[in-house]
Amino acid sequence: MAASPAKRRHKVRRRADMSLLGGIRPPIAILSALLLSLAGITALGFGRAGEDSVPKAVMTSQRHFAEDGAVAMRASIDESAADLARTAGLFNAGDPAQPDAVVDKIGSVYQKWVGTAVVEISSGRMLAARGENVPVAAIDTAKLSEKGGLSPRMVRLANGETRLLSLQLLSWEGQPQQLLIASSSLRFPGISLGKFRSIAVIDSTGRILSSDGIPETEQVLTEDQRTGVERSKKQLKAFAKVAAKRADEHPLKANEPGAGGYLGVSGSMRGDTFQGDRAIAGYAALTGPEPGKGTVATSLGLTVVAMVDVAEDPTRVTDPLFGLLAAGALLLIGALAVGVLLGTVQRPLLRLFLESRRLTRGDLTRPVRVPRHGEAARIGQALERLRRQLLGERSDPDEAGAGTSGGGTAPRTGRRGRIGARALLAVCGILLLVWSAPMLLLVNRADATAVVPEQITNDQRERTDTLSDRVRRSLNEGHADLVSVAGLLGERTSPEDMTKVLDRTRTDHTRYRSLYVRAADGEILARSGESPRLPEDEQGEQGAGKDGRPFTDAITVLNDSGTEPVIASYAELPGRDGSTVVGEFRIDFINSLLKRPGLGEIRVVDAERRVLGGNSGYLAFEDLPSARLTELAAGTSQKTGISARAGAVVYRDGGGVQVAGAAPFVGGGAAKSLNWMVVSWQPAAGLAIPEYSLQNRTILAGLLGVTAAAACLGWLHIVVVRPLRDVAKQAESLAGGDRRTVLYPRHHDEVGAIARSLELLRQQVLEQRKRDGAGATAPTAAPAHTSAHTSAHTPAHIPAGRN
Repeated sequence: MAASPAKRRHKVRRRADMSLLGGIRPPIAILSALLLSLAGITALGFGRAGEDSVPKAVMTSQRHFAEDGAVAMRASIDESAADLARTAGLFNAGDPAQPDAVVDKIGSVYQKWVGTAVVEISSGRMLAARGENVPVAAIDTAKLSEKGGLSPRMVRLANGETRLLSLQLLSWEGQPQQLLIASSSLRFPGISLGKFRSIAVIDSTGRILSSDGIPETEQVLTEDQRTGVERSKKQLKAFAKVAAKRADEHPLKANEPGAGGYLGVSGSMRGDTFQGDRAIAGYAALTGPEPGKGTVATSLGLTVVAMVDVAEDPTRVTDPLFGLLAAGALLLIGALAVGVLLGTVQRPLLRLFLESRRLTRGDLTRPVRVPRHGEAARIGQALERLRRQLLGERSDPDEAGAGTSGGGTAPRTGRRGRIGARALLAVCGILLLVWSAPMLLLVNRADATAVVPEQITNDQRERTDTLSDRVRRSLNEGHADLVSVAGLLGERTSPEDMTKVLDRTRTDHTRYRSLYVRAADGEILARSGESPRLPEDEQGEQGAGKDGRPFTDAITVLNDSGTEPVIASYAELPGRDGSTVVGEFRIDFINSLLKRPGLGEIRVVDAERRVLGGNSGYLAFEDLPSARLTELAAGTSQKTGISARAGAVVYRDGGGVQVAGAAPFVGGGAAKSLNWMVVSWQPAAGLAIPEYSLQNRTILAGLLGVTAAAACLGWLHIVVVRPLRDVAKQAESLAGGDRRTVLYPRHHDEVGAIARSLELLRQQVLEQRKRDGAGATAPTAAPAHTSAHTSAHTPAHIPAGRN
């Protein structure tokens, strides 16, 4: 049995009295809270953009410098271990060799070890030795067969220096087993320190194993210099203790948030001041090239510490007064915008909500208080007309011909506000944009005033120089591998054995895409990897002589166009009439060496400044992206004294501020004749420089202001304004005579409550007119007929009201 109209009206009142979870209050309240929070952030945050006397960019650069040192140290140790293992494997695969021949061959091919030795394991007798005395007594030959018995180990000498010993076995059938030992110092290969910088490698206890950059006390002349040296040594030891403790932590916990790019533990530290200079340092623990993958070097527990003195700037870059003024302006503008919303949107809507409820309860004695503007005024006028209709008044001329049988909408009459709720929201949005737009686009622009610290420029130059040397050394290592392989391929080596040696070399070293043995007439005797890309007629074009060399220089680029440069190296096979072993390098291997964070875009260019490789997207053999970078490369390639030197410069133009560095190949080896260089550049806007930090915070504040305004005002428009416009149109139609259209609330909020009240008024008007019509035609008709007729026009989910 259907509920009575009285019960349904009671349910509507309870639903209207319920706590409003949506509606007009939450968006305005949240907008107020967001603007207040943004004002607090603005007042407190802007004054801290330049508080540090040493910019964060300088601290980050020292962390990257230490990471470069750790990468170079790890690569050097792993490369040495791999070279010694591969060389021992090649000797073991051939005929028994004399110990002196073994150490001589190693010394002629590789110059990375300070001492080599061959020891007979059973007797402990020294069979051969070259270079520095190897601390053989530190090796217990009885434990070599145990797990990890051949692992590299560090040995401290009597003079305090540390040596890294690498061990490999030499085994031939019918011969006593021998132990090949190579001793190397823990020096950094090819690290450009520049001025006033020192670097050290420490063990897990914080003890300094080797250091560079700090002169000995007897090497300086004045008392002030000696004081500075002693202070630097003391500060470096203090940094080493802290770095060793931090290196024991997990990388995810130890690294700063957002400091991605290096897989191990790294960071920066502040030290004491001395004569106006602040000691800062970066540290980085040795880690593998892939996540979770350890290497020979990483098992040693080493950490790199790089220290430099930086002049402090005691002046503040920003004045906190700007933050206070900006926050005050936001509070004023925000208060005005919120006041507009409260006074012209929220208050009239709540008043209409109360007026509509009053009419549904049957209080028709007082006229409806009609708001002044917009949709609220239209609804208020409609409510007033409905109130008069319920009282039986016929003063509205438009209602005379409307009736209840028609479904059309009568012409709208009465006073209507011209300014709607959408216009009011637009006004509030413009008010908030008055503050947000200048913060987003105009205020605190840094390109014209940014001061790039000198240390940043120095680090760009030195890190680029270090990277250039690393690429050169990698190419030299590749050529040395070929020389080592060529020395083991004798006259009687069959093509099958050649292929085995080439396969083993390519497996041990991923730098090659192809390895092959080429006869003097161009025939390929053995091959491993991909097909050779050396043309058959290349020796004529490259200027090769009758000796059958595939090209003139030991390392060269075989092409000058195409999608990928073909970089190849060769070594002659002794006693095989001009045969050579040729290795073609993978360009991806060279590009992988360039992926260093904090240097921006990096390119390897040839002597004609054409791009050969890079750390990001590029086209092979294209020019550098700007003329000024080409000029920098050309200027840096000019010799200053004995050789060319790395350089760096800060560019300022319409495109912003840019820091660029260039470093040519300097040093010996087969790669010297290439005359390549490494060029790097990055925008200063990406660095944590105080001026750019202030600009970024200003832009962030503007973005937050725009976001808060768009979110809250958009929320109001979707949840309140659009339904309110629809309710205003429906209310005018109802007051104009449309009694058939049922009013459905969209949301359980103020607008929905007004729509429900209008639906109840519509039902009351229908009931009244039906009673009037029934009284005129059939005064004795049963009331139940009226109730049943009323229920036929009421939707099941909209309860009917009661007067």
